[in-house]
Order: sequence, then structure tokens, then C-alpha cells
Amino acid sequence: MKKRVYGVIGIKSIMSNWNADFSGYPKSISTGEIFGSDKALKYPMKRMWLDQGEKILYIKSLKMAEDKKGKKELRPKSLEERYEEIFSVPKLKDEDKKEVVQNLFTALDVKNFGATFAEEGNNISITGTVQIGQGFNKYDKTSVEEQQILSPFRVENEEIKRKNKRNKEEGKEMEEANASTLGTKIVSSEAHYFYPFVINPTSYNDYIKLGVTEGYTEEDYKKFKEAALVSATAFNTNSKIGCENELSIFIETESDLYLPDITQYIEFEKGGEKDIIRFSKELIDLIDKLSDKIINTEVYYNSLKIHIDKNFPKAKYYNIFTREEL
Repeated sequence: MKKRVYGVIGIKSIMSNWNADFSGYPKSISTGEIFGSDKALKYPMKRMWLDQGEKILYIKSLKMAEDKKGKKELRPKSLEERYEEIFSVPKLKDEDKKEVVQNLFTALDVKNFGATFAEEGNNISITGTVQIGQGFNKYDKTSVEEQQILSPFRVENEEIKRKNKRNKEEGKEMEEANASTLGTKIVSSEAHYFYPFVINPTSYNDYIKLGVTEGYTEEDYKKFKEAALVSATAFNTNSKIGCENELSIFIETESDLYLPDITQYIEFEKGGEKDIIRFSKELIDLIDKLSDKIINTEVYYNSLKIHIDKNFPKAKYYNIFTREEL
């Protein structure tokens, strides 16, 4: 593939938590603006590809292992173990470094997003041809909601555990917990995240010369494009059940055209029956002036809930779910 691709992926989150920080609250910067990291978007993409039978290296997988007392427990696999599993390699340490790089390029997540492969004797860094930025929430009335959840089981709290430890030492009667525990689920009332991305196939030119990959192909792009349209919608975990793909823009250009981050020229506004997504006049004028170097532009969106003025130069518009042209 010779062309570059610039675009946007929009994610809607209704009473869900698209990307939580370690406190459980939606991620935000110092000014309070809510955002989603690129990792939050890449994970459902990788999960979707994995479910379709693709080789995916950088995803959590588990194994049964024994602890020091010989008891079985679940543990995450190491990078080395994951590599040996998906590439059917007896020992990574016995692999030729060229073979390692060739194998890495057959994993679809590595082909798209690159890899940092830091294993003994094989310290490899691959800059991915697909680069995804941070996705900022453009809905200014987002609020954070806390829901208390009652557990169906009785669990001893730390205070009772300490008392029972003393009671056991002193030979006294043990105390039982009489109440179920409470948990908390934290969600955003409503948020609309917009991620910028760029696809630059020339980043693999050196690896093509080394003969370890054929480069980024149209088939690779097709698989990324499909994940950019539906992977968030398909990824229905408890905290992501209200998250959906609502917008995807693909601007295919000649290899020597360079465009800025498209998301900074997008505005979101709550409407009546439908929400409104607008492209700024500055962006429309820029794209119009560069139209001779733009090969194709496609805009996919949820036309049931979103209104878009069809003023993008030479663009085709599609329903993001049915793929019907609008």
C-alpha cells in the first residue's frame, strides 16, 4: 500500500466507563477534560481480531501455575510465553533474530501498531504504521455517576479479621460478618470521544528491504478499517456495554500529503432528536485546497442518532452499521 490515510474514530459512551484511571473514574487531564487513551481503543480492536482467528501478540492471556506451596493459581503469561504459544516456537532463545522479526510481522496487532519486544537476546522495537492519538471527550456536559452495588455474599472486613486473629490467639469465640459488602460502579452519564489516527505505510520500508515483511498491505488496511467501524460496539463488557462506534472518517491521500490532527476541527453539539457533529470551515477549506492529492474520503456515522452536514469535499457518507450509502 502506497497511500497515506488520515482519519477519526468517534466513540459514544452512555452510562458506561470507556476508559477508567486507577481510581475507577474516567481518565482526565489536569484541567478536568475527560479523554480516552489509545490503549483503550486498541484493546477492543485486538480482541475483535483475536476472536476472528488472527494472531495477536500483545493481549493478556492466562495459564495455570503452581505457587511456592504447590497450589494451582491463575497467572498472566509472560511475553516470551505468549510469543512461543502463538508462533508455535519451542524456545524463543533458540530463534534466529531475523525469524523473530518475521514472526512479529505476522501478528496483526504488531503489523498495525508496532511492537516493543524486550526479551533477552531479542531487543526489538518496531514503530507501527498505524498511530492513534488520545481521544478527547467533546461533550461539555458530561457528569460522573457513582452506583452502589450490593454483593450477594458475606465477606469479612479487615476489622473483623483483626479481631478474629486476636480471638484465636486468646482462645475466644470467633466473630462472623453479618452483612454483605458494598461495591461501587463509576460511569459517565454521556461522553463522546474523538480519536485521531494516521496510517503511514512507508514506516516499514527498511523492513521490506531486509526481507522480513511485505509491508503494510491493502488487506491489512481493510482489517483495520473494519475494526475502526465496529470493535467498540462489539466489545460488550460490563463497563463498556454503553459504548459504541458512532463515527469513522478515512481520508486516503497520496504519500507526500501531510494533514494535521483532524479532531481539533470537529465540534459536537447535543440536538433534539439527533446530536450534531460539525466540521469547521477551516478544515473544509483546507481539504478543498488539497483535493487534487486526496484519493478518496469516506465518512461513516450512526445516522439514526447523528446529523452531519454533508459538506466534506468529495466525500461519500455511509451508515456505520449497515454500510449503506447515505
